[in-house]
Amino acid sequence: MKEKMLTRLERDRLSARVKALEEAAATAAAAKDAEKASGGEDMSAAAGATAPPLKKTTQKKKTTGAAAALPTDMENPFWNVRFEPADVKNLGLTKTFKGHSLAVSAVALHPTKPVCATASDDRTWKMWALPDGELVMAGEGHRDWVSTVAFHPKGLHLASGSGDATVKLWDFQSGTCALTFKEHTHAVWSVAFHLHGDLLLSASLDHSARMWDIVSQRCRTTFRGHVDSVNEVVWQPYAAALATASSDKTVSVWDARTGLCAQTYYGHYNSCNGLAFNLRGDTIASCDADGVVKVWDVRMVAERLSIDVGPHPVSALAIDRSGELVACASDDGRVRVHSLTDGSEQANMLAHDDAVQSLAWDPNGKFLLTGGSDKSFRLFG
Repeated sequence: MKEKMLTRLERDRLSARVKALEEAAATAAAAKDAEKASGGEDMSAAAGATAPPLKKTTQKKKTTGAAAALPTDMENPFWNVRFEPADVKNLGLTKTFKGHSLAVSAVALHPTKPVCATASDDRTWKMWALPDGELVMAGEGHRDWVSTVAFHPKGLHLASGSGDATVKLWDFQSGTCALTFKEHTHAVWSVAFHLHGDLLLSASLDHSARMWDIVSQRCRTTFRGHVDSVNEVVWQPYAAALATASSDKTVSVWDARTGLCAQTYYGHYNSCNGLAFNLRGDTIASCDADGVVKVWDVRMVAERLSIDVGPHPVSALAIDRSGELVACASDDGRVRVHSLTDGSEQANMLAHDDAVQSLAWDPNGKFLLTGGSDKSFRLFG
């Protein structure tokens, strides 16, 4: 699928070059009119129905030399806290929402409010109130499918990544796209905010991950070392480290302060599609296209467990707040929940009519949110 996407991107780039040459032959006035007619990046608010687009505004680049502070290792407040595992035995479909015209590629939960965001191949992201599924806001501006979304820790912004190779930051208060980062050369698969919100990570098909400085509005660090697409990037909780999963079959841990790879985990035999840290930050779970989930001990730098969830590829996973359960999104439309202690299967649900592409646990452990290729997102509680 990624090879097809890469071919599509190359085709679009060639088309864009031809178009640029044609526009160069036109007069300056005609070029200006064409730029105005190309449309803007709008966010529209709605309550059960789509509302008119909000007024577009232009974000001025900052001229100060201010920059966000680099992350530091902090004391993890959840290190000695134990949460009860999610009650997966009684987990069942609560509601199905159909709000996109194409596949739902990603879901994300608001850090403080009963709100979720969805990303879709229809080039839009949308924000919904839970549990009723009322449309709160929608964002249009990407020129290709939207592959990922993530809420700012304070809940006032949303980051999105797209097949158009851009990362966008959306401001809920002004109702506009506040920033666009264009340094990636191929599709962006994953974005993740640091705990403090001033630094944003992205992972791309161009074999790199990048750290963006929201304060200075520039790329702060580029993490290079993978030899294939970087499919997911996540921050280690309360630490200065991040982890990446790649199609080169490896998982790497990086120091955000130096930009250097601190550790690489080998053991997958196919493309690594997703990964997640537990809340304590001492365990990483990763999944691959063979349907295998591997559990890594961060402190021992070793594989702790291998779980066969196949035979279908696992595209995403999420660890519940107890750190004892991992939910796996499978291409056969099912969500399987396994124990991170012994690998035993705790639940097996038919979640979607097509491949499950994304999932997220409620921070309070009460429900599971999923998104699928059947154009829907679903709530299990």
